Amino acid sequence: MKHYDVVVVGGGPGGYVAAIRAAQLNKKVALIESENLGGICLNWGCIPTKSLLKNAEVLELIKDSKKYGIDIKDYSVNWEKVIKRSRDIANRMGRGIKFLMKKNKVDVLNGFARVVDQNTVEIDGNNKQNISTKFIVISTGASANYFPGIEPDGKNIITYKEALILDKVPKHIVIIGAGAIGIEFAYFYNAFGSKVTIIEAQPNILPNEDTDVSNELERIFRSKKIDIKTNTKVKNISKSKGSLSVNLADSTIDCDKVLVAVGVKANSSNIGLNRNSIVTDNGWIATNEFMQTNIKNIFAIGDVAGPPWLAHVASAEAITAIEYMFDKSPKPMKYHNIPGCTYCHPEVASVGLTENKAKEKGYKVKVGKFPLSALGKAVAIGQTEGFVKIIFDDKYGELLGCHIIGANATDLISEISLARDLETTYSEILKSIHPHPTLSEAIMEATADALGEAIHI
Repeated sequence: MKHYDVVVVGGGPGGYVAAIRAAQLNKKVALIESENLGGICLNWGCIPTKSLLKNAEVLELIKDSKKYGIDIKDYSVNWEKVIKRSRDIANRMGRGIKFLMKKNKVDVLNGFARVVDQNTVEIDGNNKQNISTKFIVISTGASANYFPGIEPDGKNIITYKEALILDKVPKHIVIIGAGAIGIEFAYFYNAFGSKVTIIEAQPNILPNEDTDVSNELERIFRSKKIDIKTNTKVKNISKSKGSLSVNLADSTIDCDKVLVAVGVKANSSNIGLNRNSIVTDNGWIATNEFMQTNIKNIFAIGDVAGPPWLAHVASAEAITAIEYMFDKSPKPMKYHNIPGCTYCHPEVASVGLTENKAKEKGYKVKVGKFPLSALGKAVAIGQTEGFVKIIFDDKYGELLGCHIIGANATDLISEISLARDLETTYSEILKSIHPHPTLSEAIMEATADALGEAIHI
């Protein structure tokens, strides 16, 4: 039986990062993956979806080229190439992960892994084998969830996986769930000509975002002729030849595709958790602030350890877990300053408390908002939709949260994450000179607005 210092189960953005960090600490590492390195994020999530969204952005730019003084009289869409570009990029990134494993001397073992006991992992692959280890890191991720009556069939009722590789553009796609996944695909298919209907049970699309941001995105989506039904639940989906009927409480929507995007469930079944009395909560593996389970040498990271289900969280948890098990004194995981991003157009990004949450916690707040329509760079590049909203504690000036909808929002939000880590107040942001003309000036201007000192509005 081969012996390792660390065995990592699952090769996504949590698992492969854990393997590399352990290898950097001169540990002997095995990474077990049943499908493709990179996990959902690289193969079926973050990377291929952003590739498709870029295609949609380019198409919109072509359609709108006249406002830039460029007349494109004729163009066509090659849908097969649109999909192929996304898959090629995912495959290229996968090859990059393989290179990193080889570079860091990580043994990659293909197969389905189960924890036999706290020092043994069974691999059910081409060659069934057991390996022994000092530490185990479980990073098996999560998969699409669904409710009774809306079960995906992989053909007409689909999840994000099938939505990435459809052989043609749907005439009418109904998207159940208006979180980040549902919103991104709504933007994508609308750009390529589908009629899109979004159904969300909560009062707002992107229900975890600040209400002002959700309302602004809803306004923009409606202007694109996307139909949005909030406060609405689906009873079931019925099928007939060549079409689907999405049955609501008081109406029915006929369509040819339904995308189910109502959250995820943990990939924690049949991997040896019960056998080893590893504690779970509704399938999610319970951990402490260093990602350690109730079994001291077994750790769980990423989506399988519960929300927030984000690739950058999984990677951070990976490094925390590895450094803790090898006595490198990492800071414990904290989740109050995790940026969230939605890559529709315009983009949405946020970190910290919403205005409502801040008030619920008892803060007296100063709120500033700056519209991109008043920002020179946004006007110059023709992307004036959206705004920056920033929230401070009135008493001490603490930066409580920031919410951005607009061009490059997902890049701009990092300034706020860093500022909050450094316990920055409104004074430092306002007095930090931002370059002109840039989109980042909107953060400074929103801060000035919170203090009643805005120059350009």
